[in-house]
Amino acid sequence: MNVTRISVELGPRQYPIWIGAGALADAPRWRALLPGRHVLVVSNETIAPLYLARVTAGLHDATVSTLILPDGEAYKTLESAQRIFAALADLKASRDASIIALGGGVIGDLAGFAAACWMRGIAFVQMPTTVLAMVDSAVGGKTGVNLAQGKNLVGAFHQPSAVVIDTDTLATLPLRELRSGFAEVVKYGALGDAEFFAWLEQNADALIAREPAALAQAIATSCRHKAAIVARDETEQGERALLNFGHTFAHALETASGYGTLMHGEAVAIGMVIAARLSARLQRAPIADAERLTALLGRFGLPTAIPAGIDADALIALMRLDKKNLSGRLRLILWRGIGRAEIVPDVDAGPIRETLGQG
Repeated sequence: MNVTRISVELGPRQYPIWIGAGALADAPRWRALLPGRHVLVVSNETIAPLYLARVTAGLHDATVSTLILPDGEAYKTLESAQRIFAALADLKASRDASIIALGGGVIGDLAGFAAACWMRGIAFVQMPTTVLAMVDSAVGGKTGVNLAQGKNLVGAFHQPSAVVIDTDTLATLPLRELRSGFAEVVKYGALGDAEFFAWLEQNADALIAREPAALAQAIATSCRHKAAIVARDETEQGERALLNFGHTFAHALETASGYGTLMHGEAVAIGMVIAARLSARLQRAPIADAERLTALLGRFGLPTAIPAGIDADALIALMRLDKKNLSGRLRLILWRGIGRAEIVPDVDAGPIRETLGQG
């Protein structure tokens, strides 16, 4: 099996990201990182029928339980986390128990959050099955759940023991979800790698066509960027905030439109365009770069305009709840142009409102 290994280095700690076709079935590679005999596999109603048996076959020497949750962002809640806690209790899981998160970003965030909380922290392995989870949420240890008041307001930093990326799972990914995931891939070029951004412009059609070599390269490049930033700033005290380029707007859009109306990547695409246009309005970046970003996202079939009926003041009110803000002041990730994102504290609401009003 041809497997790419990327290491996330966190001082004396480290964990692997394995990327390759058939990686879920390669149990000898990941089984040793699950320390005890109790393993809870958390998945959802869409993914479990496709891949759960492949994973549990590698756990023949463990006491295994499975929990299948409904599919969708609307279920990333404290209630779903409570179902995981109950399953762990029924399994009689002790501190050497483990969780496997098999699914997209919602499952990864939920299972990771439960792993962080159960007996103050147990091991878990991320097995992401969407592009978005593979390149973003499964790497770096951010876990959490949504509240009605905002996205990811309750959570913890809890690093996985490994990230197992089986590119074969992308064959069954619905096209809308595939497109959504590419927003996070574009983000890495936009925030810090102009050369990768140009590569994406050249290879967008191959990626949408799910050409294996292009997918593997895009995923590996994105994971290397994420791993390097997390290694330098594990708990988002500085540079890691750059990974949220477009996300303050995106989270507000997701909340305002109702969880599940916009997919996360769709909201991120719109949010990045808003951030780029706001940067141009503030004379921090050329408008031509904002248009280039808009064009690339459009090639991936992603939305780039705020949906009708969403009020600018309502979005700004939601943005004030964002975790990146300090003392209630709006702190945004903007850019100087493609490949040059920056943290901008205390952004005035006026230009934000004007930019949002452009649609």
